[in-house]
Amino acid sequence: MSRFVCGDDCTIDDDATVGHGEFEEPTRVGDGATIRAGSIVYGDVTIGDEFTTGHDVLVREGTTIGDDALVGTKTVIDGQTTIGSHVSLQTNVYIPTETTIEDNVFIGPSAALTNDEYPIRTDNGLEGPTIKDGASIGANATLLPGVTIGENAFVAAGSVVTDDVPPDTLAVGTPATLQDLPKPLEGANQIA
Repeated sequence: MSRFVCGDDCTIDDDATVGHGEFEEPTRVGDGATIRAGSIVYGDVTIGDEFTTGHDVLVREGTTIGDDALVGTKTVIDGQTTIGSHVSLQTNVYIPTETTIEDNVFIGPSAALTNDEYPIRTDNGLEGPTIKDGASIGANATLLPGVTIGENAFVAAGSVVTDDVPPDTLAVGTPATLQDLPKPLEGANQIA
């Protein structure tokens, strides 16, 4: 069985690895992908059209990614994750297992999402954040396990989100407090 299937007009650098590991399902990548040097995409991953990575990206097994997704340099997507279309993950973002990211989402550099409420202390299972359509997460923000970021919400840079953020709301600070969105931040992202 082939380790990966790629659509038309794909560019995969020589020292990128697509279809890493032994899985029943090969990696499937749509048309127009660019996967840069040092990137590793495991088996049992499904990616839509116009996928682009920076260098040294890791995408683990069981991940599904939609169309027109950008995954920045040194970003890690641990497996069993769903990412929609028109998503921009900037440099050095961490996406843990059991995370859902819907369409038209922006996640800024070095943002860290988490999925384990009490790391190593208890076994309560893993639950990553859910980021709804059109939300933006600023640089160096941290999202705690199980939080939901609502549609078109905006998490300010450096914020630590400990509770759900309603749609069309600004979350700012540590721990994040909720405010009305300022006029310039209202509406959907302009990724698509």
